[in-house]
Amino acid sequence: MCSHELFAVAVQNRWTQFLREDGNREVMAAVSLGSLSLPPLKYQKVAVCCSYVNGSLRPITVSGNPPTFVSASGRRIVAVGDLHGDLSKTRLALEMAGVLSSDGQDLWIGGETVLVQLGDILDRGEDEIAILSLLRSLDIQAKSTGGAVFQVNGNHETMNVEGDFRYVDPGAFDECIDFLDYLDEYKGTWDDAFIGWIRATKWWKKKRTSESYWTRWNFLKVSALFDDWIFCHGGLLPHHVAYGLERMNKEVSFWMRDFSESSDGPAVPFIATRGYDSIVWNRLYSRDSADAKYQILQACSLILPNKMT
Repeated sequence: MCSHELFAVAVQNRWTQFLREDGNREVMAAVSLGSLSLPPLKYQKVAVCCSYVNGSLRPITVSGNPPTFVSASGRRIVAVGDLHGDLSKTRLALEMAGVLSSDGQDLWIGGETVLVQLGDILDRGEDEIAILSLLRSLDIQAKSTGGAVFQVNGNHETMNVEGDFRYVDPGAFDECIDFLDYLDEYKGTWDDAFIGWIRATKWWKKKRTSESYWTRWNFLKVSALFDDWIFCHGGLLPHHVAYGLERMNKEVSFWMRDFSESSDGPAVPFIATRGYDSIVWNRLYSRDSADAKYQILQACSLILPNKMT
């Protein structure tokens, strides 16, 4: 799923939690949430990601439902994870990676570079939506020069969809309030409003009142294969590969879109989102052990058999 769809669901869940703590805001919530429709879900079996064509490089292509397999031959690939609502550090990291201008204009300067964000944009910091807006803006700019920006989900994204808000910064709740008010005043499309938030967020922080009202949030895959490179938030194990990358992505996407505490929604995709060895929680590869190295080789040999012989 795309980033602004996950945003819509997670914020809606946070808003529901907020109402439990203050029932007097229920009428305001109904009006606010009713005025904001979820962005349409758009999947393509095969999609060309950029209109830019370089004679020496083939266009970036994406396949899978949800998008899981990316062909970006010959391009520089940069990965960054765990931005956790810290907009200033996000900008600094992207500047260091050579993909973001340092003049404060938030311009893509990465050319044909592919940027992969490895999840955990949510929690701990107060500028989650602004970071998502920045990445969306950079993706649009990157496509015009032959590059692209991709995102996968981390464990903090799945936690928010489940209603686990232990690590949500109070300022992040305020940001969602500001974003809802901003949408009410915005005259253009939802996508344009979302992209424009990175430019508007500072002004809305200054305008903020002491009242608190909520809205919604967005979605992605949990793993992606870029030519010979595999990207995920935690770590890929052989049983994840055997289960199927696209299958995991599809089940997580379906679960995130339809999850509801008050209904018998789709089962939690345990292999991807729960447990110490799930794809978003796995920490095995942080250990320098023979077992970790063996698991890496096994997973890679299953996905890239021709490259391991």
